[in-house]
Amino acid sequence: MYRLLIFTFFASALLLQACQPAPVQPQIEASTVDNPMIETSTAIEWRLVTSWPKNLPGLGMAPENFARLVNNMSGGRLNITVYGAGELMPAFSVFDGVSNGKVEMGHSAAYYWKGKIPAAQFFSSIPFGLNAQQMNAWLYHGGGMALWQEAYQPFGVIPMAGGNTGMQMGGWFNRQINQVDDFKGLKMRLPGSGGEVLKRLGGIPVREMAGRELYGALQTGSIDAAEWVGPYNDLPLGLSKVAKYYYYPGWHEPGSTMEFIINQQAFNLLPQDLQAIVTVAARAVNQDMLDDYTQGHIISMETLINQHQVELRPFPQEVLKALLDARDEVLQQEAKKDPMFAKVMKAYLANERQVKRFFYYTEDAMVFEQPH
Repeated sequence: MYRLLIFTFFASALLLQACQPAPVQPQIEASTVDNPMIETSTAIEWRLVTSWPKNLPGLGMAPENFARLVNNMSGGRLNITVYGAGELMPAFSVFDGVSNGKVEMGHSAAYYWKGKIPAAQFFSSIPFGLNAQQMNAWLYHGGGMALWQEAYQPFGVIPMAGGNTGMQMGGWFNRQINQVDDFKGLKMRLPGSGGEVLKRLGGIPVREMAGRELYGALQTGSIDAAEWVGPYNDLPLGLSKVAKYYYYPGWHEPGSTMEFIINQQAFNLLPQDLQAIVTVAARAVNQDMLDDYTQGHIISMETLINQHQVELRPFPQEVLKALLDARDEVLQQEAKKDPMFAKVMKAYLANERQVKRFFYYTEDAMVFEQPH
C-alpha cells in the first residue's frame, strides 16, 4: 500500500512533465512478492498499438504520455513502445492483436468491437448517454468497471479507461438537416450504436473509416457527412474545407471514453509493483486526456469560427427527439440478442436515469443563455 501511494504521487507530478524529457528517477526497489518468472533487473519491453495516427493531438498523445509515465515510474524497468495505426497492424485490428498476444497493449475505443462484443459500446459512448464526468463516476464508483472486465475476460483482455474526448460535435455535413426525413439516404461515417440509430432513420452508416480517410471521402462525395471527434481533432484534418455545415450537439457521443487494453497473460507476468504502475498511469492519463481535449476544443472552435468561417448549425429539437426514440429502440433490440448486452444495459440505464435527474438540478440548470 505504501509503495502504491508513492506511485500515485509520482503519477500526478510526472504527468505535468509528460511532454518534456523527464529527469532520472531513483531506482525503485523490486517488490518482495515479484513473480519469480520475471528477472526484474532486466527491462521488460512492451508494444502498444493504437487506432490513431501517430502523435495525433489528444487521441495520439495519450498513449505516448502513458508510455512515458510508465517508463519514468518504473525507473526504466518497463519500456513501452507506441505504434500508430497501420504501423504494426490496421486501426481496427487492435483488439485482436492484444487478445491473441501479438502485442501486449492497445489504445482504442470499445465501440469498435461491437461486432465481437455488443456490450462493449457501453464502455465508450452510446447516443444520449453519459458525459465524461458521469462516465468516470460510473466506471470507478458505480460498478461499470467490473462489468467491463467481465465482458472482456473471455478474450484474455484487461480493459482500463484511457482518456475521454469530452462532448463531441454532431459532425460535418454537406446536406442540411432540417427534419427527420433529411437523414434518408444520407451516407455518414458514424461508428457504434450511433450508426444503428442513423440506419433506423433511413441513413447509411459507414463504420470502419479511419480519421485520415475522412477528408478524401467528403471531398469526393463518397460520403455525405462524417463525425470524427470535435474541433481539436477536426481542425488539423481540414474537414472544414470539404464540408459546409458543422452540426451540434454530438448526440451520438456525449462523452467518449477511450480504452487501454492489456493482454491478460502479459499483465499477470508483471511483478506486482509494475502492475500497480500500469494501473496508476492509466488512471492519470484518463483524466489528463479529458483536460487536454476540453481546452483544445475551446481554442480550436474559436479558430474554426473566426478564421475558417465555419457555419455552425444545431440539430432541430424534433430531430433530436426522433434520434433519442430510435436509440431506445436500437438498445432494446440488441438486448434481445445478447445476454451480456442486456446485463450491461440494465445497469447503465439505471445509472443514467439517476445521473440525468441529478444533473437537471445542478450543472444543466446553469445553461440559460446562448453564447455570444
